[in-house]
Amino acid sequence: MKEAHLSEIMRSEKKNPNAAALGALGGKARVAKMTPGELSEAGRKAGLARSKKLSPAERKRIAMLGVKARSIAKAKKGKK
Repeated sequence: MKEAHLSEIMRSEKKNPNAAALGALGGKARVAKMTPGELSEAGRKAGLARSKKLSPAERKRIAMLGVKARSIAKAKKGKK
């Protein structure tokens, strides 16, 4: 018999709305206590985790959007 991993068990159970609400409050309190460096590091790690879930084509599309946004910002800055 195959053993179920904890993550599989957690996904199969419904979330308790009260626990979810408390978790959201805890996240805001945690962020309020972070230094700018810690906040940047947490954001960097979260972004890397999200990007690992994307296909190579989707990553390329997002990168191209960033290039386009930077070139627009550069053009606007040059007009001033």
